[in-house]
This record gives sequence, structure tokens and C-alpha cells, in this order.
Amino acid sequence: MTATTGRAGRRAWIGLAVLLLPTLVIAMDMGVLFFAVPFIATDLKPSGTQQLWIMDIYSFLLAGLLIPMGALGDRIGRRRLLMAGAAGFAAASLLASYADGAGSLIAARALLGIAGATLMPSTLALIRNMFHDPRQRQAAIGIWSGAMMGGATLGPVAGGLLLDHFWWGSAFLAAVPVMLLVLLAAPALLPEYRTPPEGRFDLAGAALSIATVMPVVYGIKTLAVDGWSPVPALLLAAGLLAGAGLVARLRTAASPLIDLGLFRIRTYSGAITVNTIAMFAMMGFTLFTSQYLQLVKGFSPLTASLWALIPSVGVGAAVGGIGALAGKVRPATLMSGGFLLSATGFGLMTLIGPDTPLAVVLAASGVIAAGAVGSMTLTAEMVVSAAPAERAGAASATSETASELGSSLGIALLGAAGAAVYKAQLDGRVPDGLPAGAARAAHDTLGGAVTVAGQLGGRAGTDLLAVTRSAFADGMHVAAVVGLVVMLGAALAANRLMRHLPAGPQETAQQETGPQETRQQEGVRQGADRPAAV
Repeated sequence: MTATTGRAGRRAWIGLAVLLLPTLVIAMDMGVLFFAVPFIATDLKPSGTQQLWIMDIYSFLLAGLLIPMGALGDRIGRRRLLMAGAAGFAAASLLASYADGAGSLIAARALLGIAGATLMPSTLALIRNMFHDPRQRQAAIGIWSGAMMGGATLGPVAGGLLLDHFWWGSAFLAAVPVMLLVLLAAPALLPEYRTPPEGRFDLAGAALSIATVMPVVYGIKTLAVDGWSPVPALLLAAGLLAGAGLVARLRTAASPLIDLGLFRIRTYSGAITVNTIAMFAMMGFTLFTSQYLQLVKGFSPLTASLWALIPSVGVGAAVGGIGALAGKVRPATLMSGGFLLSATGFGLMTLIGPDTPLAVVLAASGVIAAGAVGSMTLTAEMVVSAAPAERAGAASATSETASELGSSLGIALLGAAGAAVYKAQLDGRVPDGLPAGAARAAHDTLGGAVTVAGQLGGRAGTDLLAVTRSAFADGMHVAAVVGLVVMLGAALAANRLMRHLPAGPQETAQQETGPQETRQQEGVRQGADRPAAV
């Protein structure tokens, strides 16, 4: 596993299995609290604000620290950062599982977000260094992408099953043995790679990166959930201002956190652009499908999450199919086809109402996910292949951060569009005679309407459910139309931005850079892409 050319052997594939462990746990940890919140509320009695921070601090810090941690791993060693992150994640999971107050749980969740930010870019960057054969690398990244999506799907299910038998802390404790296994296996199965440092680590750039991403993600999510409020709006504006400062810093720093020259590589910038567009539509619409299963169909959260596993079968088939076709069909064609398939799924969603059979809903969800995830598997491979090997950590972290921003923006804008239609459809249609507070709750959200209907009971409750569920379906149709248009745009963008690429996995980005830049990159590679001394 010390060679930098040729096909990877059995040890590399076993090493990939080690890398999948933290990937799976991080993705699962985003949804593992789904069922634990009521138990935590009963035990720790957090305030409303504390409960929101228990849920959100993890994802905020994860998003904000991805780029600095990716750049740090390139400098100090990707395996070293991975192991430090695994140790930190295990320790933070222990703290979270035995937290005796809301404040201590928030602190533990914050530590989990910091540790998670070290793990995400390290796994993908190590795959870039372990698999030098383009076809093997594409297969490995396809497996990595499948683990990421599988973890996000399994997180709520695993949390629900654990809470059926154990206390709420078990949802965190389950990560500890997995991370300990990573610590034991990594030294034997994973090589160490790092870039010879050129100047000091850009602390100012790291601070500006955090000051950009965290307020932007927080502002978008808060405005989407709670509506207009001056504090998140100001934070969003402050984050955008910090972003302008970050770009200026990257242009002038002697050793910048991110090499802006990466964005001159057409494959790299195109892959990030297309991936962000797709995440906007797919993750933004997930908000509606999860609510539809629970609030329209009336399933419990656990039952809804179990039904949500069915579309993942289509995702697995799409990832495998695109991997098999990658050597024969141009990436632009495959990606455009995948996004058109997702657009078809969104089109089906425009026809779904409260009484639509569940099989149709699951089929439409599966088509959306299969097309988008299959295409995004190719973009992940393009990002790590197009970027120079010595920049793989920062490159993958930048891509993951863009995906997080796309997801947040999709949830905010599609959620706002659906909510606006829901409220407009209910104007003058909420049954008369409801108390003012109950009528307002039913008018604001479908969740509020379901609660009020349960309190009313009888014919009044049934009538309220019928009208609000119909209004929710109308809002979902508008969001689906937006998703359809966005996926069509993604298909056009993929065809335009990737049409220069031939069939098969991409070797390097050298053909896309100028001669002087290529020579500079190659000179660094000769020293940086060989394994560091262990």
C-alpha cells in the first residue's frame, strides 16, 4: 500500500471498509436524535432554545469546520487527523450519553460536530491516495457515497430501535465501539499522506471560513423554520460579509486555506456546482416527504423511517448501474440522465394527494433519490480526481461544505414556498368555532393542525384534518415543481460543464490547467503524493 501507482490490492479494500465506519456513523448521527428528543426533554428538561441547540449545534459546527479541517489534514497527515477525530468522537459520544444537564449535552454535541469535521474530509482524501487506478477509485467513491446515504437513512431507524430497549444515551453510546475499532485498525490498514507544509497554517482564513459558513447555515435554517426574524437575518448578512472577506484573504494569503486555482479546473468547479444544485432540490424536498408520511398518512416516526428505507433499494441500483456504465458512457450523459430521472420523480410528486396509495409515494421518492444520488456519485469522484492529490483534503471539504449550503438553502426556500401555499390555501377554510390559539396553530403548520384535530376529535377534527392535509399537498406540489425545474437545470448544467470529459473515470486535471500551473502542480506531487514516513 505504499505505491503511488498501479492497482490497489486487498489491503486497500479492507482499508476502505475501515474508512466506511466513521462515514456511516457521522451520517447516522445527524438523524439519531430524531426519536430521542422527547426522552431528553423529560429527563433533562431543556428550555425551548436549549432543545434547538441540542439538535442543531452538531450540524452547524460540522459545516463550519469542514474546510479548515480538510486543509489541516493535508498538512499534518490525513490518517493522523482521522484517528484524532475518531478518538474525539468516541470521547464526545461518551460525554453525550451520560450528560446530566442540557448545557453539558449541548457541549458534547458541539464536540461531536468538531470531531465529525475532522473525519469527513479525511475519509474521502485518503480514498484519493489509496486508489490510484481511476476505475478502482470510482468504485471506491461509489461505495463511500452509498455508505453516506445509507447512514443518513438508517440514523432515525437505529435511534428508534435503540430507544425501544435502552435509555436515550444509547443513541450516542453506539458510536463508541465503532470509533475504537477505527483507532485499532487504522494504523495497520491505512497509509499516511500529507503535503509538505509551505508556510504557516492560515489561521485567519480558518476563522473567516467558520465566520462565513456557520452564520449562513444558521440564518438559512432558522428563517426557514421560524419565519422572518431580525437576528437570523443579521447573522446571515454577517456570514455573507465574512464570506467576502474570506475570498479576499484567499487571494492574498501566502499559504491560503484553499487554493482558488482549483476553481479554474473545469471538472472540479463544475462538479461542485452541479452537486450543490442537486442537493438543493433533493434535500429540500425531503422535508415534505418525511412530513407526508407522518402527518398525512399518520405513521409514527419509527414506522415512517422504516418505510423510507424502501427507496434506498433504488438508490443502490442506480449507484451500481452508473458505476457499470461509467467506462462506456460520457459523464455528462450519465449525470444529465440521472437528473432527468429525478425530474421525472418530482413530476410524479405533483400528482400525489392525501389519498394517493403509499406505493406511488415511495416509488416517486425512490426515483428522485436514485437519479440524484447516482449522478452525485460521479461528482464526488470528479472532485477528488480533478484536484491535485496534495489538495484532496481541502478539495473534498469544500465540496462537502457546498453540499451542506445547498441542502440548507433547499430546505429554506422549498420549505418557505410550501408553507406560503399551505397558509394561502387555508385562508377562510379553517372550520369556524376554534379557539384563537388553536386556529392559529392549525393555520401555521400541518403539525399544529394534527395536534389541534386530535384535541377536537369527532367531526370537527376530521374536517380540520381533511382541509389542512389537502392544503399541505398543494404546498408539496409547488415544491415539487420547483424541484423539477431545478433538476432540469442540473441536467443542462451537467451537460454543459462536463461535456469535455471522455467516457471512463478521470485521470487528473492536468489537461485543464495551463502549462506553468501544471508543472507547478506536478512538482509538488512528486514530493507530496508519496506516503509520509510512519
